[in-house]
Amino acid sequence: MTFLSSLWDFIWLLFWTFAFVAYLFAIFAIIGDLFRDHKLNGWWKALWIIFLIFVPFLTALVYLIARGKGMAERSAAAAASSQRAGEAYIREVAGTATPSDEIAKAKALLDAGAITQAEFDALKAKALG
Repeated sequence: MTFLSSLWDFIWLLFWTFAFVAYLFAIFAIIGDLFRDHKLNGWWKALWIIFLIFVPFLTALVYLIARGKGMAERSAAAAASSQRAGEAYIREVAGTATPSDEIAKAKALLDAGAITQAEFDALKAKALG
């Protein structure tokens, strides 16, 4: 009988742990959204934070109901902005040089004396191949 009791105690512990972690995720998402919202006045942000501290569950529920749609839109906009920035960085780093650009760079190095004719021929073959 004690094993069954301790098993149910363990299951309840897992359930409440999961509920608490989910609640923390919701609170942090709300706080992140408050600071991401540029249209909301600073005093309103402070008021939401104060209510989150003193009446957390009710405030989180009201916030998600009242501002949930805007929260989703701001989150989607932030994700799209982050994706655009990542793609721009990848394009910048990877470079989109054409073979003729590579050959022109190699020719400039050859003319400057930085590389030999054999190195130029190898770079040209690599750019074309």
